[in-house]
Amino acid sequence: MTDRPLALVTGASRGIGAAVAEALSDTHRILLGGRDAESLAALAARLPDAEPWPVDLSDEAAVAEAAAGIDRLDVLVHSAGVARLGEVAGSPAESWRANFEVNVVAVAELTRLLLPALRSANGHVVVINSGQGLSAREGWGPYAASKFGVRAFADVLRAEEEGNGLRVTSVYPGRTDTEMQQAVVAGEGGEYDPAKYLRPESVAGAVAAAVLAGPDAHLTDITVRPRPHR
Repeated sequence: MTDRPLALVTGASRGIGAAVAEALSDTHRILLGGRDAESLAALAARLPDAEPWPVDLSDEAAVAEAAAGIDRLDVLVHSAGVARLGEVAGSPAESWRANFEVNVVAVAELTRLLLPALRSANGHVVVINSGQGLSAREGWGPYAASKFGVRAFADVLRAEEEGNGLRVTSVYPGRTDTEMQQAVVAGEGGEYDPAKYLRPESVAGAVAAAVLAGPDAHLTDITVRPRPHR
């Protein structure tokens, strides 16, 4: 149904982003943001009213061109991200820049470009943050700093735009069973056990709860942690 609200989900080719797209697909039309066009097309084929939005968020010109085609947007979910970890002593400037470019700058720029469309719909911006955006751990410096940065971005956006009808939610998942998590555990030299981690669908459920909350409710910050015993 074309009159359903429209949601754009970045990082939708896999992991939390794909799970969020599926969780919202019963109530929203979905734009599936990401770089893997093949994965986006496969997901779009499974969802009732979805289409790929293949854009490299690090390409400012491409992002601006793609965003210009959206004049009304009900939900923007920022799920795309990178995790370049390391101790401060061993993390060169490139590691810090890589995290900040995707986890902060790309989030801020896409939001800025889409603010008119979001304001038109009294829309909702959801930022998938991390437990590292609340409490930084040793060895996670560049990534944690970027997550603290995007937390500040979301707080400022909320303060500036709530009067324009926007809702802004930060979601802080604990460690989640994704390809990114597998790479992190491999880098740490650990053995990967998916039972230790959140399922992407559980994080997506928290996003859906915020998005589908009644118009009187504004869920500003949601923390989701894996249960040690299930």
